Amino acid sequence: MKRIKLCLLALALTACTAAPEIEVGGYEEMALEYAEHFSVLRYDNYDVIDIDGERYYLADDPSAVTQTDGTVIGRPHCIYVAASSAMDLFRGAEALDTVSMTSTEADKWTIPEIKTLVESEDIAYVGKYNAPDFEYLLSENCDLAVESTMIYHSPKTEQMLEEIGIPVMTEHSSYESHPLGRLEWVRLYGVLTGHEAEADAFFEEKRQLFESVAGLDETGKSAAFFYLTNGRVNIRKPGDYVSRMIELAGGRYIFTPDMLNVDENSLSTMTIGMESFYTAAADADVLIYNSTIAGQTDIAALLDASPVMADMKAVRSGDVWCTEADMFQRTASAAEIINEFHLIMSGEAEDEMEFFHRIGDKS
Repeated sequence: MKRIKLCLLALALTACTAAPEIEVGGYEEMALEYAEHFSVLRYDNYDVIDIDGERYYLADDPSAVTQTDGTVIGRPHCIYVAASSAMDLFRGAEALDTVSMTSTEADKWTIPEIKTLVESEDIAYVGKYNAPDFEYLLSENCDLAVESTMIYHSPKTEQMLEEIGIPVMTEHSSYESHPLGRLEWVRLYGVLTGHEAEADAFFEEKRQLFESVAGLDETGKSAAFFYLTNGRVNIRKPGDYVSRMIELAGGRYIFTPDMLNVDENSLSTMTIGMESFYTAAADADVLIYNSTIAGQTDIAALLDASPVMADMKAVRSGDVWCTEADMFQRTASAAEIINEFHLIMSGEAEDEMEFFHRIGDKS
């Protein structure tokens, strides 16, 4: 709360540019524009990074840290990035030289620069996030594991990493409700790796691009974002960063809190029954299928899995779209994704775009 109040004060007094900092007796607090799930306090000899209550004490000389209520880490030089969505932010911070390992195989990467690095083994694939090659991590002197929230489903893996001396930092960028909040995590990775200037410059560049598309005209169209799983439907929660991008693109996200029993947790998605999905989204102008988890699909496969969808407005009009595989790896491309959302909902989209392609039958 203290950090939020200080940032609001800075916004009022200084317009809170990309990397302002506020002096607060004995330390400085990085003022963040959009991110709400991390903070950074700057002391003389170390930084305190807080991620939703989990504290990390970052110091060039870890012995300078006398605090005991968090994890002490040295400046990392050999990072295992198991959170694939974070890799684009390390790239934006020009900090890929500090990343040595990943849990995503080369053929699963769609960002060309990352794919090339993994293929050449400059960034080594060390196994799935829940079963990495611990011996390899040790042999390479891995000094930090950056995990996604998926690690919460594999507590034994996290425990093993910590037991062999590799601190674990679980990033929560997916919890951010604003797309620029998610993008602002690039500044955290800038602090972590000593690439602050590069990270701040990258964030400012992307923020300006975002502002150029965030004021797009209202389309009057509604959209649902979903995928099918075992006879049920996984949707983005109203208010998460994907639904927010749809709204910033001039659309209306079809799901609202009052029509759903929204789970009271920090997850950005929830699963509902097909009947509930149909009731809420039958009249949505646009349906967007999330291929990240369930894989690519086509309209025939969707209707085979759920014949009732044939009666939905977007299916009848042919306004059914599928995400490309790299949408969620391209964390830094919020502005470009918003622009394509706008093209889809304004009826100006080409059938094949960078982040989406049409699967509905427009004929």
